[in-house]
Amino acid sequence: MTTDHRAEILDALSKTPGFADIPEEALTITRMGGLTNLVFRVDAPQAAPVVVRLAGVGTEEYIDRVAELTNAEAAARAGVSAAIHYAEPETGLLVMDCIENVTTMTPENFAAIKGSPGRAGAALRLLHQSGEEFAGRFELFQMIEDYLDVLSKKANSTLPDGYHDVVAAAAPVREALEAHPVDLAPCHCDPLCENFLDDGQKMWIVDYEYGGMNDPLWDLGDVSVEGHFTEAMEAEMLHAYFGRTPTAAEKGRVVIYKAMCDLLWTLWGLIQHADGNPAEDFWLYAVTRFDRCKALMNAPEFDSHVANVKAG
Repeated sequence: MTTDHRAEILDALSKTPGFADIPEEALTITRMGGLTNLVFRVDAPQAAPVVVRLAGVGTEEYIDRVAELTNAEAAARAGVSAAIHYAEPETGLLVMDCIENVTTMTPENFAAIKGSPGRAGAALRLLHQSGEEFAGRFELFQMIEDYLDVLSKKANSTLPDGYHDVVAAAAPVREALEAHPVDLAPCHCDPLCENFLDDGQKMWIVDYEYGGMNDPLWDLGDVSVEGHFTEAMEAEMLHAYFGRTPTAAEKGRVVIYKAMCDLLWTLWGLIQHADGNPAEDFWLYAVTRFDRCKALMNAPEFDSHVANVKAG
């Protein structure tokens, strides 16, 4: 943690209820994870721990921080996310509850922790059916165009071979999805495993940078991809979400979104690569996702799923 980061954290805490009068030497500040943002846990005597999130450099190019705050507060009201205690939407700074006694999920944890895919499905159902209204709409194909535009303006940006061909091949997918529009719901839209916190009874979902009104089955398809779910794990999640076996059209939408989320997040990874984000090898991240998208779209059963969605 640099001196500048510590100064930012202390300034935020000075404006946070319950922390304003706590001396600096009484605070314990611990760096936590985060691919693009800087995230810190703060412990202090006689105060519940909080998390301070500093927005990553350059993220303002593609994240609406005012909308993020609106959606994070709505998710907290829905009972699925941490309460916000202080925020500076113009900078993306957040101070929020630290959810205790939880396991931060990973693909390995989803596979190992009994019932966790079902708890993820139940948490998404709670969010989607909360009646909350998220700011903004998550527009998949518009976001692909927007990300391509962002990339086009960056030095040394590169697309994997055949990316535009796959976007063109997704035209029938778009047609099938638009044949039977669904009611939009408040959606997380970026359900990385690390955004799920499991206490063994309930799954919490944090980080609403990409949240918006969306087809709720996007979240289910995306978390299945992020969690490397087996068919059995995906079935457990979907049964917990629907309270029944999904229809062929519902299952088809989930499968379609599994491919489309990889197509979209390929571009996100390429933006991180172009920005020189050192958190991981984002070129490898992007190419891996793109290859997985192509493999799913080329699978024999994919066209059947598209047909089921189009039939409704």
